[in-house]
Amino acid sequence: MSSGDSDGPALDAALSFFAERDAIEQRARLLGRVVVELGSDFDLALRRAPDVAAACRAAYGPSDGPVCVSLTELGGVLSAYEWQLRGVEIPALGDSVHPRYGVFSPVRGEYLDLVAQTPLPWGRQAGSVSPGTDSAQPTGTAFDLGTGTGVLAAILLRRGAATVVATDINPRAVACASENLDRLCPGADVSVIEADLFPPGRADLIVCNPPWLPAQPTSALEIGIYDPDSAVLHRFIERLTDHLTPAGEGWLIISDLAERLGLRPSGELRERIEAAGLRVLERIDTVPRHSRAADTADALHAARSAEVTSLWRLGLR
Repeated sequence: MSSGDSDGPALDAALSFFAERDAIEQRARLLGRVVVELGSDFDLALRRAPDVAAACRAAYGPSDGPVCVSLTELGGVLSAYEWQLRGVEIPALGDSVHPRYGVFSPVRGEYLDLVAQTPLPWGRQAGSVSPGTDSAQPTGTAFDLGTGTGVLAAILLRRGAATVVATDINPRAVACASENLDRLCPGADVSVIEADLFPPGRADLIVCNPPWLPAQPTSALEIGIYDPDSAVLHRFIERLTDHLTPAGEGWLIISDLAERLGLRPSGELRERIEAAGLRVLERIDTVPRHSRAADTADALHAARSAEVTSLWRLGLR
C-alpha cells in the first residue's frame, strides 16, 4: 500500500488525509445548512451585502423569482464569477481561459506544460521529435476527455492537431469549453460534446487528465480532483484500446499523490495498463509548482512536496 520503505509513513499520511477530508466534509455540511434568500433579480437584501446579481445571472441564467441558496453555494458562485471575469493566464497558450461556475479551473500549470511540450504522435512518425516542434500543416485527430475549460483542446489545436473532439459529462463545462475554444481557436475543426469520457470513433491521440485522488468529493468543483474508487481513471485505461488508431497514443496525465498517501498501491497503475492490452511507451515527469507543495505547516507536506505529475504515453501492444 505504501510507496515508501514501510507502511508506517503511508499509514500516517492516509490517516491525516482522511481526517482532513472529514473536517472539510463536516464544514461543508454545516455551512450548507445556512441559506440566504435572493430576490426576484438575485438581489440580496442584507445590510452591507455585496452585489451578487451579476454573478448569479452568469451561473444560473435569468431569474424566475425569489430563491434560497446555501451560503457555500453563493460563495462558490461569487468566486467562479471572479475567475470568469479575470480569466486564468495559460503560459502554454500565451493567452487566458475563462472558467465558468461549476467548471474546474486549470490553476496547476505543470500538467499543461507536459501536454504543450511532449512530441505529438504524428510528429514522431514524421521524424520530428523535438519538444514543441510541430508540423506547419495541421494533421492528426485528437480527443480531449474531460475537457473542462477546453484548455488542453486549445493547446492541441495551437500545436497543429487537424481535428479535436473535446468531451465532458458536465453540461456547464461543455458550454464553457465551447466559449473558450471559439475565442482561442477561431475557425478550428473542433467540437465539444457532452459525453461520459469517449466520443464515438478512434483518434491518433487521446488525452485524459482524470481526477487523481480516490476519495469522495464534497462539491461539484471537487469532482475534478476526487473520484471514488478511481472509477474515471480505470474506465479510461480499460476503454482506451477501443478508441486508438493502430499507431495512436493515449496520454494519461496524473499525479502520484494517491500512492504517496497510501490511497493507491504502488505499481497498481502500471498493472492496470498492462492488463488492458496497452504498453507504456514513455513516462515524462514533472514536479508540482503549487503553493501547498511548499507549505511546511500542511499535515500532508511530506507527500505533497515529493509529489510527481506524469504524462504516461500509452500505445497498443
